[in-house]
Amino acid sequence: MKIPLIIIAGPTASGKTALAVDIAKRFNGEIVSADSMQIYKYMDIGTAKPTAEERAAAVHHMIDFIEPDKSYSVAEYAADAHKCIADIVSRKKTPVMCGGTGLYIDAVANDLTFGDTETDYTLRERLRGLAEENGGEYLIKMLAEVDPVSAKRLHPNNLKRVIRAIEFYKQTGMPISEHQEETKRIDSRYDALFFCLDWDRAALYERINRRVDIMMSDGLLEEVRRLRDMGYTRGMQSMQGIGYKELFSYLDGETALDEAVEAIKRGSRRYAKRQITWFKRNSLMRGLDPETAAANAAKIIAEWISRFENF
Repeated sequence: MKIPLIIIAGPTASGKTALAVDIAKRFNGEIVSADSMQIYKYMDIGTAKPTAEERAAAVHHMIDFIEPDKSYSVAEYAADAHKCIADIVSRKKTPVMCGGTGLYIDAVANDLTFGDTETDYTLRERLRGLAEENGGEYLIKMLAEVDPVSAKRLHPNNLKRVIRAIEFYKQTGMPISEHQEETKRIDSRYDALFFCLDWDRAALYERINRRVDIMMSDGLLEEVRRLRDMGYTRGMQSMQGIGYKELFSYLDGETALDEAVEAIKRGSRRYAKRQITWFKRNSLMRGLDPETAAANAAKIIAEWISRFENF
């Protein structure tokens, strides 16, 4: 029998965490974070990590375990998440995956495999140099020549994955998008139930703007300044997150504070738009009206989970 996996997805500021906590409490669950920024230690405000109250209400996994100067790949995330879910199930608990990083969710739910290619550090440094000199769009154009599918899907600012896609092609001769499609045909170990909070776009953007203001009043600038004082630099993977790179720019005297804050809001809205597009590609994703999400999700889960033994 396959492993049951409840997935709560959605764009930034959509209320995923609160819904996941509610579901975990109702169904004896534990939460597995699927957020590529919440993995980092010391980065709490800008990543909107679960509050102390939310962590007390439901056990959370896959947050606060990577130093900000360390890199962490989607392949590593998938391997760690599989182990985490297996442990949760072994204790007769229900795994509830919650997050907005679509690639993390797909990697686990679809049991994606990743090519066993070695890291080409020389190539990576050369590509980073090209990006610094010419911008992310330059690498996107390079990628489009060998893998137009990935070039269309990836954002120029997501340099890590753009570089990885180019590197994968150079090493294997196969577009990484083609490799990913092949692995999707592998039968997953999970019977996943997908939910996505479906907000009116204007209302979501207002929530995003308001949350950025709250983050600033809660001390986001002080958090970024503290990270810089600890020796973490703006070129690190962790500091490329929205909210961090903009405030590094302010601290380095490149922009005014109000301009940096507006850039955070704008970047967050654009990210939310990309997240929505990603999740809508999943034909199994069930949209939830935020006003009735908890009750409607619980009704569907109660019927679905009755099919599994020990749940």
